[in-house]
Amino acid sequence: MLNFVFTLLEIAGGLVINSVAILSDALHDLGDSFSLGLAWFLANYAEKESDEKYSYGYRRFSLLGGLINALILLGGSLLILSEAIPRLRDPESFSAPGMIVFALVGITVNGLAALRLRGSATPNARVIGLHLLEDVLGWAAVLIVGLVSLVVDWPILDPILSILITAFVLVNVLSRLKEVAELFLQAVPDHTSLRAIRSRLEAVAGVQSAHHVHLWSLDGEHHVLTAHLVVAADADLDSVLQIKCESRSQIESLGEHIEHMTLEIEYSDDDCSMRVNGRSASTS
Repeated sequence: MLNFVFTLLEIAGGLVINSVAILSDALHDLGDSFSLGLAWFLANYAEKESDEKYSYGYRRFSLLGGLINALILLGGSLLILSEAIPRLRDPESFSAPGMIVFALVGITVNGLAALRLRGSATPNARVIGLHLLEDVLGWAAVLIVGLVSLVVDWPILDPILSILITAFVLVNVLSRLKEVAELFLQAVPDHTSLRAIRSRLEAVAGVQSAHHVHLWSLDGEHHVLTAHLVVAADADLDSVLQIKCESRSQIESLGEHIEHMTLEIEYSDDDCSMRVNGRSASTS
């Protein structure tokens, strides 16, 4: 709420003092407000238990929030650029004192928010805290431009700063869009090696080969793994149970945050259409 109220003040102030740099940062803070709000709302909603409709649970709803935020920021950034770029050719004067006031308030608000999250244990809170510190640095840049403008009349500094802030936002937005798109398309999570997982499975005593190995993520943090393990044709029940137990231990030791793991056991004389010489074509 603190971030959102300040965003509304930024929008009004940016229009009054005629600063596209202030409006650019207002857009950034508006995106932050939506991100924080959706994260707060979806934090509980995404933790709902699985049901007949969503058998894996509701974790992927958090991706929906990320997609909405990214699209809002993308559209807003393009709008800001359409206003800032023409001002490079024909700069308009702005109120330097007004810019300084908003910069000081921005540093204070974002600084207090960052301090509020200082020492937080959760990864999400730490990431948000770092993002707020970036906002403090952005407002420090606005403050410097405001102070310089008190001494020299360089109105072009405002659109230049606006474009730099917007470019920073766009780089992060496009990166976020790529990440969300990959998650929706069920790509293997970053920093995870499917080859390493298959090697761990095939290293388990009694496993002749592993195929049809697939790994995807529910929300970027909680993953799903499925695999077919081929064992000897004469393997007894105790051996199979031991193989499954050891296979799970091997995967869990990788620390990949796999929440759902399905291991299907096949005997070497079984006919599996997904197996090609002991491996699936998709994981060879």
